[in-house]
Amino acid sequence: MDVAIVVVVSLLAIALHVVLYLLFRRWMDRDLALSFAGDDPGKRDYMLQCLQRAKGAGVRRADLPAWLEREAADYRG
Repeated sequence: MDVAIVVVVSLLAIALHVVLYLLFRRWMDRDLALSFAGDDPGKRDYMLQCLQRAKGAGVRRADLPAWLEREAADYRG
């Protein structure tokens, strides 16, 4: 019985860490996109749409900053 408790608690701890990792990564990507927008509300919406397009297009996470920077430069407000 003790082994089962240890296994269940360990699996729950691992699951919690995975969820937190994915949430933090999503927040970091969102903050990165918004950092290119500045204070312009229209550009903020545009950059969030660009972030969704990047995820849909399969842009690698390592390439995301450069991709978002190019999209920010193409913004026509």
